[in-house]
Amino acid sequence: MASSEESSPLLTKQNQEQQTKDEKRSNTTAKPGAAPPPAEAMKQSTPAVPMGWTADGVPMSFLGEPMVQRSQWDSGLFSCLGRNDEFCSSDLEVCLLGSVAPCVLYGSNVERLGSAPGTFTNHCLSYTGLYFIGKTLFGGNCLAPWFSYPSRTAIRRKFNLEGSCEALARSCGCCGSLVEDEIQREQCESACDFATHVFCHACALCQEGREVRRRLLHPGFNSQPVLVTIPPGVQTMGRGA
Repeated sequence: MASSEESSPLLTKQNQEQQTKDEKRSNTTAKPGAAPPPAEAMKQSTPAVPMGWTADGVPMSFLGEPMVQRSQWDSGLFSCLGRNDEFCSSDLEVCLLGSVAPCVLYGSNVERLGSAPGTFTNHCLSYTGLYFIGKTLFGGNCLAPWFSYPSRTAIRRKFNLEGSCEALARSCGCCGSLVEDEIQREQCESACDFATHVFCHACALCQEGREVRRRLLHPGFNSQPVLVTIPPGVQTMGRGA
């Protein structure tokens, strides 16, 4: 059956006239200094700038700035020997691996990031194959950086670290237009990650190794606490006097 409004179109006109009469009546009865209704007050208090998210999944404030400020890397790109702290011996090991066996250092970095079984072997062997192919055909390690640079992007996104464009904008004020747009900023940062691995490959691997070793435990260590249950002692029944 058709509804009553569809059967008589005059009802819609009557409803509209009734609504206009109610609005006029409310406008005439409202006092000049009275506060607006709750619905209108909410509309007036709502800001015009929408809420959004950054390319890394970080919530944006109403001003368009990230609510969580990006932190800096723990050590610089050319801080080959690291820092003199409790990780000093680990920094020396990272520097040695980056100079002699970069495939091992790269596999260790990826293993700490994604602790899946076989991560170290798969990435280390792939890196080694590209390393020897580049050395044989081109006389240098020019193919492995194309394979290893996504690890730098993954570290930067995982720990919310600032990239090269943001660092330049913070220090000297350049690249400001790219930093404001999140999509262009992420594209620029990914290109900078690739360029860092191509031109400063060993230093980039060492910086990433120092960063993940300070922030993540090795997957081989079980960080979960072990619950030890101590049985109660043997109880003896004393004899009455």
